[in-house]
Amino acid sequence: MASPVPFKIDVPEAKIKRLKQKLALTDYPSEADDAESWHRGPPLKDVKRLAARWEDGYDWRKAEAQLNRLSQFTTNIDIDNFGAFSVHFIHQRSHVANAIPLCFVHGWPGSFIEVTKIIHKLTHPDSPDQPAFHVVAPSLINFGFSSECIKPGFNVTQHAETCHKLMLQLGYDQYVTQGGDLGYFTTHTMARMYPDHLKAIHCNLAVPEKPDAKKHPELHAEVEAHTLTDREKRDLAQTRDVSANLMGYYRIQETRPALIAISHTDSPVGLLSWIYDVLYHWSDHDHYPWTDDEILTWVSIYYFGCGIAASVRIYYESRNMPKDSPAALVRGSPVKPLIGIAHFPVELSSFPRLWYRTMGNVVHQKEFDVGGHFAAYEQPDLLVGDLREMFGRRGGAEGCVPGKSGYDGADSGSGVQ
Repeated sequence: MASPVPFKIDVPEAKIKRLKQKLALTDYPSEADDAESWHRGPPLKDVKRLAARWEDGYDWRKAEAQLNRLSQFTTNIDIDNFGAFSVHFIHQRSHVANAIPLCFVHGWPGSFIEVTKIIHKLTHPDSPDQPAFHVVAPSLINFGFSSECIKPGFNVTQHAETCHKLMLQLGYDQYVTQGGDLGYFTTHTMARMYPDHLKAIHCNLAVPEKPDAKKHPELHAEVEAHTLTDREKRDLAQTRDVSANLMGYYRIQETRPALIAISHTDSPVGLLSWIYDVLYHWSDHDHYPWTDDEILTWVSIYYFGCGIAASVRIYYESRNMPKDSPAALVRGSPVKPLIGIAHFPVELSSFPRLWYRTMGNVVHQKEFDVGGHFAAYEQPDLLVGDLREMFGRRGGAEGCVPGKSGYDGADSGSGVQ
């Protein structure tokens, strides 16, 4: 079996120099008079400001050093019918001996950076009453500093296999997961594929099936009798608005990914504007104003890592995956592991709370007044608090991993595998 080896990010100086050269040669378009409204996409003045900072002022080496404070590793994982890949991941064990193993799975256009604000809080509980977690946060294949796969057919099923095999390789036979976006689809697929190992999933985005009179007669009757709350009405309206006005990126990435793969690989400003638009619209920017350097670090991981072309392949592959693939059954029959869902107000999709019971045994749901799609990064305290509530004493998933229900006073040290 492969063994993890320590890893440090070390982008060659020549790549940083080339980035600055390409930024300096950028040609910009003209704009319509209403372009500052964001209705047509990111305002040109904002993109120019960010690009200028990226070229002169932004310090990737400083960001790199901060990321390298995390316990990073790479390991080889063999994926059925696809071969072996080098997988990059963060692995931070808690000092609490019976901490709960948790696999944190990022989304798009995120990366392992999404876990950086919650990892210390998860591994170090504030009090003996709170659960602690051993945290594993992989860069999915085709993302960050993991390998890329160019063989067609690599979809969410393979991402699930990767995460599960990584957890087993690290000695975690039973574990829990957290994810939103692609992280949700991956962890939900893991729940379907590995129910004897994955004991509970926590999601900050989930896509339930609408209860059907034939398939869910009792739940359907309950839904029909339920009066939607004001929050549920708002969430449904926002879901419709997102579908109508903010899914252009999705249509391209699932049907014609090469259109942006080629242009955005060549143009760092094209990559910047593509990701910046998503970061702005998907986040609760009224309560979390992104700094320019934060945005540039997120984009730099794509530029220096696998790249945009690799990352968007999952959209095309998901659209064209076999109908009997485990990942294609996300909205099918219920899964066995316990389920918890955090509802943040600025999310791509959100549905009446009763609908989520079609997913399986939902033991925890909670609504928040602030926060968006990137919950772990925008509102780390709220997300950590929700995980502690779900897995802590009297929580819906208390004790779901045998022998690992919370703090017991033991200290296993701070080392990592």
